[in-house]
Amino acid sequence: MNYEEFLLELMQRDERFVILTAENRSSMRSLPNVVKDRFIDCGIAEQTMIGMSAGLALRGRIPIVHALATFLTLRAFEFIRTDIGIGNLPVKLMGAVPGFFSDANGPTHQSLEDVSIMRGIPGMNVFCPSDEEDLIMGIEKIFPYQSPFYIRYNNLKPEIKHAPFEIGKAEVISEGDIMILTYGLLFKEALAAAEILKADGKPTGVINIRTLKPFDKETIIKYCRKSGLIVTLEDHFLTGGLYSILSEVLTAENINCKVLPIGLETWFKPALLNDVLEYEGFTGKAIAEKIVKVYESSNNLFKYYI
Repeated sequence: MNYEEFLLELMQRDERFVILTAENRSSMRSLPNVVKDRFIDCGIAEQTMIGMSAGLALRGRIPIVHALATFLTLRAFEFIRTDIGIGNLPVKLMGAVPGFFSDANGPTHQSLEDVSIMRGIPGMNVFCPSDEEDLIMGIEKIFPYQSPFYIRYNNLKPEIKHAPFEIGKAEVISEGDIMILTYGLLFKEALAAAEILKADGKPTGVINIRTLKPFDKETIIKYCRKSGLIVTLEDHFLTGGLYSILSEVLTAENINCKVLPIGLETWFKPALLNDVLEYEGFTGKAIAEKIVKVYESSNNLFKYYI
C-alpha cells in the first residue's frame, strides 16, 4: 500500500479526516475526484491553510496538511505555533521534499531546520520515517493521535522489513560498539556504512530513531552507556536536530560518551540526489570513512568531521 492508497482507505473509514494542500498533490493526484469536498487545495497560501486547518480541527475534523517542508515550517511557522500549537490541536503536517530530498533546489527550497523549529513548539511531535513502509506504519497510529505532528514525507522503497511502530520508540536494527543513530533518507546510507565497517572488523549497529519528538531516551541512553562511539547522522543542520537532541539528553543524564555528529552546517550544493550525497560526503562509503577516523582515535571527542 502506498501513501495515497492509505489516505483513501483512512478517509473512507473515518469521515473526520480532511486533506488540505498548498498545491502539493504529487503524492495523491487521484484523491480529489474521489473524496470530493474533503480535499481542499488552498493554493500557495500556507498561512491561510494552517488557519483553515485549525478551524476544522476545532470543529471535530482531523486535518492532514501538505506543503513543501521549507514553506510549511518557515512561512507558516507563526500560524503553526499560535493556531495549532497553543491549542494542542490534532492537525497533522506533512512536509514534502525535506532535507536532501530537495536535491536540485537551492537554499530557499532546502528544509534543513524543520526538525529544530517544529520540535521547539510545546505539544508538537516530530516523525521522520526512513521509507514509505515506515511512513505508512507510523501514520496509521499518528494520524488519529490527539496532538499535532510534523512528518517528513518519505516514499523511498524499504531496505528492510520494519518492526512494529510505536510513537516515541526507536527501532534498533543492529548492535555494535559503534552505533549510528539516524532517521529519514539517510537510513539507507547508514545501513551501507554499517556493512562497510563490519566487513572491516568494526562491529557497527544502526538505530532508526523514527520519532525525534517524543524521543526514545531510554533506548538511546542504554547504548550511549555501553558503546565505544555514538554517531548522529542527519540531513539537517547540526543545530537543533538529532545531534542537539542527543546532547540535551546526555547533559541532563550526566553521561559522558564519545559522539561523532555528521550533519550540515550550511546549505548544500544543488544537484541530483546521488550527486548531492557524493559531493557532500553522505554516501555509505563516505560516512564509514568519517567514522573510522574518529573510532581509531582516542582524542577526537566531539570533533566535527563534516
